[in-house]
Amino acid sequence: MIRLDFTQLHEIASVEALIEPVQLAFLHGANVPQRLHYDIGNEPGDATLLLMPSWRAGDRLGIKIATIVAGNSARGLPSVSAQYLLLDAKTGQFLASLDGRALTLLRTAAVSALAASLLAPAEPQELLLVGTGALIPYLASGHSAVRRYTAIKVWGRDKNKAAATVAELERDGLPAEVAEDLEDAVRSSDVISCATMSDKPLVLGRWLKPKTHLDLVGGYRPTMREADDDCVRNACVVTDTLTALEECGDLRAPIESGALDAAAIVPLERLVRDSALQHPAGPTVFKSVGVALADLAAAQWIVARSHTA
Repeated sequence: MIRLDFTQLHEIASVEALIEPVQLAFLHGANVPQRLHYDIGNEPGDATLLLMPSWRAGDRLGIKIATIVAGNSARGLPSVSAQYLLLDAKTGQFLASLDGRALTLLRTAAVSALAASLLAPAEPQELLLVGTGALIPYLASGHSAVRRYTAIKVWGRDKNKAAATVAELERDGLPAEVAEDLEDAVRSSDVISCATMSDKPLVLGRWLKPKTHLDLVGGYRPTMREADDDCVRNACVVTDTLTALEECGDLRAPIESGALDAAAIVPLERLVRDSALQHPAGPTVFKSVGVALADLAAAQWIVARSHTA
């Protein structure tokens, strides 16, 4: 059985390279049962166990086993820990074990980049990254792969972490700088990508430009919010999986308040397949919670190339 660790995955794959295989996965589909999640901490939200399977009959089957522990940043540990198992769906034989954290970082940013390629303004000038966690540099790479930016700003509550993130992006050749004030940065940005664990809205709709594309990645529980109701009120809203309508506060709360019509939310697979829905004229929002279909596509692509790496 092939075993690929965090470093080996990054030697084989990049966010940019995974955009096409992820797009093809959403185009062709797969079996994706509802993921299972369990609270394993002392209080709800302390720690979560996720089980995320997906398969194509007669081809490949994969499952990710992941934990999300919000308090790990204070321990100097990553919030997400995971392993991914790839199997032969016809014989049930185990084929590969991949570092699930690396896979999650790469495929999450690839999915956001895919959505942005179909929703974001054609010629944006400024990208704003909200957050300073491990996913932010990957999102910067993904968004920069599908659009060209003259400025990339990073906002975080901890200015030292924001500065460290900017330094990392600059080493990658990106035009990055620290955003001192969140409202000012939102008002001047064409695309905004959020990856935080905030429990209250950070981005307010009244700050947004008329055609802003908002990429919401961080919130994965009903109590978590990165954007307020006004951000989605008159926007074209897309999500990677319709389970987000129940699981995520950024969709569930505005649906409950009446600011968002659940029936109008577009699944990403439909957006990929229907060119008439792509490149809408007004504001757009993409809510990502993570879907096993993307894990399977990324894992298959990486394992296929591991034989020649």
